[in-house]
Amino acid sequence: MNPNELAWQETLARARAEIQKVIIGQEQVVDLALMAILTGQHALVEGVPGVAKTLLVRTLAAVLHCQFARIQFTPDLMPSDITGTNVFNLQRNEFTLIKGPVFTDFLLADEINRAPAKTQAALLQAMQERAVTIDRETHALSPNFTVFATQNPIEYEGTYPLPEAQKDRFMLKINMACPGREEELTLARRMLQGEAPENVLARGEVHPVLGPNELQRLRAAMEAITVRDELVAYLLDLVRATREHEALLAGAGPRATQSLLLASRASAALAGRDFVTPDDIKALALPVLEHRLVLRPEFEIEGLTVREVIERILQETPVPR
Repeated sequence: MNPNELAWQETLARARAEIQKVIIGQEQVVDLALMAILTGQHALVEGVPGVAKTLLVRTLAAVLHCQFARIQFTPDLMPSDITGTNVFNLQRNEFTLIKGPVFTDFLLADEINRAPAKTQAALLQAMQERAVTIDRETHALSPNFTVFATQNPIEYEGTYPLPEAQKDRFMLKINMACPGREEELTLARRMLQGEAPENVLARGEVHPVLGPNELQRLRAAMEAITVRDELVAYLLDLVRATREHEALLAGAGPRATQSLLLASRASAALAGRDFVTPDDIKALALPVLEHRLVLRPEFEIEGLTVREVIERILQETPVPR
Protein backbone atom coordinates (compact mmCIF):
# COMPACT_ATOMS: atom_id res chain seq x y z
CA MET A 1 0.00 0.00 0.00
CA ASN A 2 1.52 3.34 -1.04
CA PRO A 3 1.75 6.44 1.22
CA ASN A 4 -1.15 8.18 -0.58
CA GLU A 5 -3.48 5.25 0.10
CA LEU A 6 -2.46 5.22 3.75
CA ALA A 7 -3.12 8.96 3.99
CA TRP A 8 -6.70 8.83 2.68
CA GLN A 9 -7.49 5.75 4.74
CA GLU A 10 -6.33 7.59 7.86
CA THR A 11 -8.48 10.56 6.80
CA LEU A 12 -11.57 8.35 6.46
CA ALA A 13 -10.90 6.74 9.85
CA ARG A 14 -10.62 10.17 11.49
CA ALA A 15 -13.79 11.32 9.73
CA ARG A 16 -15.75 8.38 11.15
CA ALA A 17 -14.38 9.07 14.65
CA GLU A 18 -15.45 12.72 14.47
CA ILE A 19 -18.92 11.78 13.20
CA GLN A 20 -19.34 9.32 16.08
CA LYS A 21 -18.99 12.22 18.53
CA VAL A 22 -22.45 13.34 17.37
CA ILE A 23 -24.20 10.43 15.66
CA ILE A 24 -24.77 7.58 18.12
CA GLY A 25 -24.75 4.18 16.40
CA GLN A 26 -26.09 4.21 12.81
CA GLU A 27 -22.71 2.98 11.50
CA GLN A 28 -24.18 1.65 8.26
CA VAL A 29 -26.09 4.89 7.66
CA VAL A 30 -22.91 6.93 8.16
CA ASP A 31 -20.98 4.67 5.77
CA LEU A 32 -23.65 4.93 3.07
CA ALA A 33 -23.72 8.72 3.41
CA LEU A 34 -19.92 8.84 3.11
CA MET A 35 -20.13 6.63 0.00
CA ALA A 36 -22.48 9.13 -1.66
CA ILE A 37 -20.09 11.98 -0.84
CA LEU A 38 -16.90 10.15 -1.87
CA THR A 39 -18.39 9.28 -5.26
CA GLY A 40 -19.84 12.73 -5.94
CA GLN A 41 -23.38 11.35 -6.06
CA HIS A 42 -26.65 12.02 -4.20
CA ALA A 43 -28.64 10.02 -1.65
CA LEU A 44 -32.29 9.54 -0.77
CA VAL A 45 -32.76 9.25 3.00
CA GLU A 46 -35.88 7.61 4.37
CA GLY A 47 -36.79 7.58 8.05
CA VAL A 48 -39.42 8.67 10.53
CA PRO A 49 -39.08 12.14 12.14
CA GLY A 50 -36.53 12.47 14.93
CA VAL A 51 -33.88 9.95 13.85
CA ALA A 52 -31.25 12.70 13.26
CA LYS A 53 -31.38 12.98 9.48
CA THR A 54 -30.64 16.72 9.54
CA LEU A 55 -28.01 16.31 12.25
CA LEU A 56 -26.24 13.65 10.16
CA VAL A 57 -25.85 15.95 7.16
CA ARG A 58 -24.81 18.94 9.31
CA THR A 59 -22.19 16.76 10.99
CA LEU A 60 -20.86 15.46 7.67
CA ALA A 61 -20.51 19.05 6.46
CA ALA A 62 -18.60 20.03 9.61
CA VAL A 63 -16.25 17.03 9.44
CA LEU A 64 -15.50 17.40 5.72
CA HIS A 65 -15.11 21.21 5.87
CA CYS A 66 -18.07 21.89 3.60
CA GLN A 67 -20.98 24.33 3.57
CA PHE A 68 -24.43 23.15 4.62
CA ALA A 69 -27.91 24.36 3.67
CA ARG A 70 -31.41 23.00 4.19
CA ILE A 71 -34.67 23.41 2.32
CA GLN A 72 -37.98 22.43 3.87
CA PHE A 73 -40.08 21.34 0.89
CA THR A 74 -43.73 22.46 1.07
CA PRO A 75 -46.59 22.42 -1.48
CA ASP A 76 -46.19 26.17 -2.15
CA LEU A 77 -42.39 26.07 -2.67
CA MET A 78 -41.41 27.60 -6.03
CA PRO A 79 -38.37 26.70 -8.18
CA SER A 80 -36.92 30.20 -7.58
CA ASP A 81 -37.01 29.49 -3.82
CA ILE A 82 -34.42 26.80 -4.51
CA THR A 83 -32.28 28.25 -7.27
CA GLY A 84 -32.47 31.98 -6.48
CA THR A 85 -33.75 34.98 -8.41
CA ASN A 86 -32.64 38.28 -9.91
CA VAL A 87 -33.81 41.35 -7.97
CA PHE A 88 -33.65 44.88 -9.38
CA ASN A 89 -31.27 47.12 -7.43
CA LEU A 90 -32.56 50.71 -7.59
CA GLN A 91 -29.28 52.24 -6.38
CA ARG A 92 -27.17 50.50 -9.03
CA ASN A 93 -29.94 50.47 -11.64
CA GLU A 94 -29.25 46.82 -12.42
CA PHE A 95 -30.44 43.34 -11.54
CA THR A 96 -28.58 41.50 -8.74
CA LEU A 97 -28.64 37.74 -8.28
CA ILE A 98 -29.91 36.59 -4.89
CA LYS A 99 -28.56 33.05 -4.73
CA GLY A 100 -30.81 30.26 -3.48
CA PRO A 101 -29.92 27.46 -1.06
CA VAL A 102 -28.53 25.26 -3.87
CA PHE A 103 -25.38 27.39 -3.85
CA THR A 104 -23.80 25.26 -1.16
CA ASP A 105 -21.84 22.00 -0.78
CA PHE A 106 -24.20 19.69 1.12
CA LEU A 107 -27.91 20.35 0.74
CA LEU A 108 -30.60 18.68 2.84
CA ALA A 109 -33.82 18.62 0.80
CA ASP A 110 -36.22 17.86 3.63
CA GLU A 111 -39.40 16.00 2.63
CA ILE A 112 -38.75 16.44 -1.09
CA ASN A 113 -42.01 14.66 -1.91
CA ARG A 114 -44.08 17.51 -0.42
CA ALA A 115 -43.25 19.91 -3.30
CA PRO A 116 -44.97 19.78 -6.71
CA ALA A 117 -43.22 18.18 -9.66
CA LYS A 118 -42.06 21.50 -11.18
CA THR A 119 -40.15 22.40 -8.01
CA GLN A 120 -38.70 18.90 -7.64
CA ALA A 121 -37.51 19.13 -11.25
CA ALA A 122 -35.58 22.35 -10.52
CA LEU A 123 -33.57 20.56 -7.84
CA LEU A 124 -33.07 17.44 -9.93
CA GLN A 125 -31.65 19.54 -12.79
CA ALA A 126 -29.14 21.03 -10.33
CA MET A 127 -28.23 17.51 -9.14
CA GLN A 128 -27.63 16.22 -12.66
CA GLU A 129 -25.80 19.19 -14.16
CA ARG A 130 -24.33 20.87 -11.05
CA ALA A 131 -25.58 24.12 -12.56
CA VAL A 132 -28.80 26.15 -12.46
CA THR A 133 -30.33 28.43 -15.06
CA ILE A 134 -31.82 31.67 -13.75
CA ASP A 135 -33.38 34.07 -16.25
CA ARG A 136 -31.64 32.27 -19.14
CA GLU A 137 -28.21 32.58 -17.52
CA THR A 138 -26.45 29.42 -16.30
CA HIS A 139 -24.60 29.46 -12.97
CA ALA A 140 -22.23 26.71 -11.86
CA LEU A 141 -22.70 25.12 -8.45
CA SER A 142 -20.03 23.90 -6.07
CA PRO A 143 -18.10 20.84 -7.35
CA ASN A 144 -18.91 19.29 -3.95
CA PHE A 145 -22.66 19.85 -4.39
CA THR A 146 -24.34 16.81 -2.83
CA VAL A 147 -28.05 16.41 -2.13
CA PHE A 148 -29.48 14.37 0.71
CA ALA A 149 -33.22 14.27 0.05
CA THR A 150 -35.47 12.95 2.80
CA GLN A 151 -38.85 11.26 2.60
CA ASN A 152 -41.16 10.35 5.46
CA PRO A 153 -42.16 6.70 4.93
CA ILE A 154 -45.41 7.03 6.90
CA GLU A 155 -47.20 10.24 5.88
CA TYR A 156 -48.35 10.17 2.26
CA GLU A 157 -51.19 12.71 2.48
CA GLY A 158 -50.41 15.86 0.49
CA THR A 159 -47.29 14.38 -1.09
CA TYR A 160 -46.10 14.19 -4.70
CA PRO A 161 -44.21 10.88 -5.07
CA LEU A 162 -40.98 11.12 -7.03
CA PRO A 163 -41.31 9.62 -10.54
CA GLU A 164 -39.11 6.61 -11.26
CA ALA A 165 -36.86 8.63 -13.60
CA GLN A 166 -36.17 11.12 -10.81
CA LYS A 167 -35.50 8.48 -8.16
CA ASP A 168 -32.92 7.03 -10.55
CA ARG A 169 -30.84 10.22 -10.06
CA PHE A 170 -30.10 9.16 -6.47
CA MET A 171 -27.19 6.75 -6.24
CA LEU A 172 -28.63 4.97 -3.23
CA LYS A 173 -31.39 5.02 -0.68
CA ILE A 174 -30.46 5.14 2.99
CA ASN A 175 -33.02 3.65 5.36
CA MET A 176 -32.50 5.39 8.69
CA ALA A 177 -34.18 3.33 11.40
CA CYS A 178 -34.68 4.24 15.06
CA PRO A 179 -31.64 3.55 17.27
CA GLY A 180 -31.38 0.36 19.30
CA ARG A 181 -32.28 0.34 23.01
CA GLU A 182 -28.70 0.78 24.26
CA GLU A 183 -28.01 3.56 21.77
CA GLU A 184 -31.21 5.39 22.73
CA LEU A 185 -30.28 4.97 26.40
CA THR A 186 -26.88 6.52 25.70
CA LEU A 187 -28.62 9.41 23.95
CA ALA A 188 -30.92 9.97 26.94
CA ARG A 189 -27.99 9.93 29.42
CA ARG A 190 -25.95 12.33 27.30
CA MET A 191 -28.86 14.74 27.13
CA LEU A 192 -29.19 14.75 30.95
CA GLN A 193 -25.46 15.52 31.23
CA GLY A 194 -25.64 18.43 28.76
CA GLU A 195 -23.83 16.35 26.14
CA ALA A 196 -26.71 16.06 23.66
CA PRO A 197 -25.41 15.54 20.10
CA GLU A 198 -26.79 18.93 18.98
CA ASN A 199 -24.86 20.66 21.79
CA VAL A 200 -21.62 18.86 20.88
CA LEU A 201 -21.92 20.04 17.29
CA ALA A 202 -22.95 23.58 18.31
CA ARG A 203 -19.95 23.91 20.68
CA GLY A 204 -17.58 23.15 17.80
CA GLU A 205 -16.28 19.92 19.35
CA VAL A 206 -16.39 18.21 15.96
CA HIS A 207 -13.20 18.99 14.07
CA PRO A 208 -12.81 19.00 10.27
CA VAL A 209 -10.50 16.31 8.92
CA LEU A 210 -10.04 18.01 5.57
CA GLY A 211 -8.78 21.42 4.54
CA PRO A 212 -10.73 23.68 2.17
CA ASN A 213 -11.23 22.06 -1.27
CA GLU A 214 -9.53 18.79 -0.22
CA LEU A 215 -12.68 16.73 -0.77
CA GLN A 216 -12.00 16.65 -4.52
CA ARG A 217 -8.59 15.08 -3.84
CA LEU A 218 -10.18 12.43 -1.63
CA ARG A 219 -12.70 11.63 -4.37
CA ALA A 220 -9.91 11.29 -6.93
CA ALA A 221 -8.25 8.68 -4.68
CA MET A 222 -11.28 6.40 -5.24
CA GLU A 223 -10.09 5.84 -8.82
CA ALA A 224 -7.15 3.83 -7.48
CA ILE A 225 -9.49 1.15 -6.10
CA THR A 226 -9.19 -2.00 -8.26
CA VAL A 227 -12.27 -3.79 -9.60
CA ARG A 228 -11.53 -7.11 -11.34
CA ASP A 229 -13.19 -7.72 -14.72
CA GLU A 230 -15.10 -10.74 -13.44
CA LEU A 231 -16.57 -8.60 -10.63
CA VAL A 232 -17.68 -5.96 -13.13
CA ALA A 233 -19.41 -8.74 -15.10
CA TYR A 234 -21.00 -10.08 -11.87
CA LEU A 235 -22.30 -6.63 -10.98
CA LEU A 236 -23.67 -6.19 -14.50
CA ASP A 237 -25.44 -9.58 -14.33
CA LEU A 238 -27.15 -8.54 -11.08
CA VAL A 239 -28.49 -5.32 -12.58
CA ARG A 240 -29.57 -6.97 -15.84
CA ALA A 241 -31.39 -9.71 -13.91
CA THR A 242 -33.74 -7.06 -12.52
CA ARG A 243 -34.88 -6.24 -16.08
CA GLU A 244 -35.85 -9.86 -16.78
CA HIS A 245 -37.40 -10.83 -13.43
CA GLU A 246 -41.07 -11.86 -13.75
CA ALA A 247 -42.09 -9.99 -10.59
CA LEU A 248 -40.74 -6.62 -11.71
CA LEU A 249 -42.56 -4.14 -13.89
CA ALA A 250 -39.49 -1.90 -14.20
CA GLY A 251 -35.91 -3.03 -13.68
CA ALA A 252 -32.77 -0.99 -13.06
CA GLY A 253 -31.14 0.94 -15.91
CA PRO A 254 -27.50 1.52 -16.85
CA ARG A 255 -27.24 4.34 -14.28
CA ALA A 256 -27.79 1.70 -11.60
CA THR A 257 -24.81 -0.26 -12.95
CA GLN A 258 -22.63 2.84 -12.65
CA SER A 259 -23.97 3.59 -9.18
CA LEU A 260 -23.33 0.07 -7.89
CA LEU A 261 -19.80 0.15 -9.27
CA LEU A 262 -19.03 3.54 -7.69
CA ALA A 263 -20.58 2.57 -4.36
CA SER A 264 -18.62 -0.71 -4.28
CA ARG A 265 -15.37 1.19 -4.75
CA ALA A 266 -16.23 3.57 -1.93
CA SER A 267 -17.21 0.62 0.27
CA ALA A 268 -13.79 -0.95 -0.30
CA ALA A 269 -12.10 2.35 0.60
CA LEU A 270 -14.08 2.62 3.85
CA ALA A 271 -13.05 -0.95 4.68
CA GLY A 272 -9.39 -0.01 4.23
CA ARG A 273 -8.90 -2.03 1.04
CA ASP A 274 -7.66 -0.99 -2.39
CA PHE A 275 -9.73 -3.66 -4.16
CA VAL A 276 -13.43 -4.54 -4.42
CA THR A 277 -14.76 -7.92 -3.29
CA PRO A 278 -18.05 -9.71 -4.17
CA ASP A 279 -19.25 -8.93 -0.63
CA ASP A 280 -18.98 -5.18 -1.34
CA ILE A 281 -21.29 -5.60 -4.33
CA LYS A 282 -23.75 -7.88 -2.53
CA ALA A 283 -23.96 -5.56 0.50
CA LEU A 284 -24.77 -2.56 -1.69
CA ALA A 285 -27.23 -4.22 -4.08
CA LEU A 286 -30.19 -3.39 -1.83
CA PRO A 287 -29.38 0.32 -1.12
CA VAL A 288 -28.56 0.95 -4.79
CA LEU A 289 -31.35 -1.02 -6.48
CA GLU A 290 -34.36 -0.98 -4.11
CA HIS A 291 -35.66 2.51 -4.95
CA ARG A 292 -35.25 1.92 -8.69
CA LEU A 293 -37.38 -1.22 -9.01
CA VAL A 294 -41.16 -1.41 -9.44
CA LEU A 295 -43.13 -4.55 -8.56
CA ARG A 296 -45.91 -5.86 -10.76
CA PRO A 297 -49.28 -5.27 -8.98
CA GLU A 298 -50.17 -8.98 -8.94
CA PHE A 299 -46.96 -9.82 -7.04
CA GLU A 300 -47.40 -6.84 -4.72
CA ILE A 301 -50.89 -8.09 -3.81
CA GLU A 302 -49.38 -11.47 -2.92
CA GLY A 303 -47.13 -9.70 -0.39
CA LEU A 304 -43.83 -9.92 -2.26
CA THR A 305 -41.44 -7.01 -1.63
CA VAL A 306 -38.66 -5.49 -3.73
CA ARG A 307 -36.21 -6.44 -1.00
CA GLU A 308 -37.16 -10.13 -1.39
CA VAL A 309 -36.76 -9.95 -5.18
CA ILE A 310 -33.24 -8.50 -4.81
CA GLU A 311 -32.34 -11.20 -2.27
CA ARG A 312 -33.54 -13.91 -4.70
CA ILE A 313 -31.49 -12.40 -7.54
CA LEU A 314 -28.42 -12.36 -5.29
CA GLN A 315 -28.95 -16.04 -4.44
CA GLU A 316 -29.49 -17.07 -8.06
CA THR A 317 -26.60 -15.15 -9.66
CA PRO A 318 -23.30 -17.09 -9.66
CA VAL A 319 -20.57 -15.33 -7.67
CA PRO A 320 -17.10 -15.27 -9.29
CA ARG A 321 -14.31 -16.90 -7.30
